[in-house]
Amino acid sequence: MFDIGWSEMAVIAAVALVVLGPKDLPKLLRVVGQWTGKARALAREFQGHLDDIARQSELDELKKQAEKLTSFDVKSEIANTVDPGGEMRRTVEEAAAAAQMPEPSSPSTPAPAIEPPPANPTEPTPAIGTKT
Repeated sequence: MFDIGWSEMAVIAAVALVVLGPKDLPKLLRVVGQWTGKARALAREFQGHLDDIARQSELDELKKQAEKLTSFDVKSEIANTVDPGGEMRRTVEEAAAAAQMPEPSSPSTPAPAIEPPPANPTEPTPAIGTKT
């Protein structure tokens, strides 16, 4: 992190031993160790908060994607893909409307009545499968 090599650390230790003396050097090292531990704990907590924020933003994004998928209307998507202009739908609707309209009949000409042919009891009915 600070890019301090072993030679630099030896120089710092020698200077601290000369300046502070052997009696106060362990106390100084303990205080430096405690501060280092606190700095690492703060860095770990900060990193944890950043991870929580990233996870929350990912969850929000996933939630939006899930809502988009649940509100997906397959019928309209297929209709827009197959017939984007709506021309085929209008043609089908017009054909259906034309098929439902009754054909006009003229009141002056009555419909011809269909009469069954007269039954002739003297003539035998042909058997099925025979030619007449």
